[in-house]
Amino acid sequence: MTNTIFKKNFKLEDGIIKFKDFNETTKKIQEFYKDEPFPNYRADDTKQTILNIGDNNFIAKQIKNFFQFNKKILEVGSGTSQLSSYLAIGTNNQIFAMDPTLESLTLGKNFSESNNIKNVNFVNADLFDDVYLEEVFDLVWCSGVLHHTNAPYLGFKNILKTLKKEGYIIIGLYNKIFRIKTIIRRAIFKLFGKKIILKIDPYLRSIKNDSKKISAWIHDQYEHPVESLHDFEEVLNWFKENNVEFISSIPSSESKLKGNIFEKQKKGDKISRFLAQFFAIFSPLGNEGGLFLFIGKKK
Repeated sequence: MTNTIFKKNFKLEDGIIKFKDFNETTKKIQEFYKDEPFPNYRADDTKQTILNIGDNNFIAKQIKNFFQFNKKILEVGSGTSQLSSYLAIGTNNQIFAMDPTLESLTLGKNFSESNNIKNVNFVNADLFDDVYLEEVFDLVWCSGVLHHTNAPYLGFKNILKTLKKEGYIIIGLYNKIFRIKTIIRRAIFKLFGKKIILKIDPYLRSIKNDSKKISAWIHDQYEHPVESLHDFEEVLNWFKENNVEFISSIPSSESKLKGNIFEKQKKGDKISRFLAQFFAIFSPLGNEGGLFLFIGKKK
């Protein structure tokens, strides 16, 4: 690992690159995830299980196939860093797993060390702190993060600065239309508690024998102190205002997503974009948190 991508001084401590500046909202998030790191590991996770999970995930597999060798990839808000580990395995890419919560990064770092994954760099930093030089990464991945800040658009602009021209950015945000199921379940959770949510949350039913993941999911989805909701029109404006070419989205505004998320799609019109979000209520996207993805290319 080289320090030439950083523009601020840092401390390397216990294998983690540490920066000390955090704003008040970030401190609140740090405290929130301190005892319940997300998404956490299973007790039997190994390099092979992470590889299998990634290979069976449509998005992760697409990213790994597209960015195969000699790339720099930043995962913003990596949590316990499973995706970063997956993207590192079997490649010579340099992966930077960045998260403000030291406890989450420590789990990721310990996993990578015990599984001999050497090309992940763990960075304890806040995405608002401008710790990287501009235009250093080939891909910036930031999913499930910006909506947990007090300034999502500012956060988007900040991480975009680190992306090379012709590089790709993938952002995932809670959708104001098809997160409705989670919003309803959260209200039920507040009234009736954990027991009922274990029965009505589809994702929790799929991991019913994994107590650590269950606890981490409930904490993240139903108890988070900072959350905002977004839609396609808003993110298209973000792209337009910052010279980012729209490549694709999940869900797609076209009738069917093409096999490659890095292949240019039509963005549709306002009606088709609304319908794509509305019908996602009844899809796995609506069941599992209501997250949508936008893929863009920096011009």
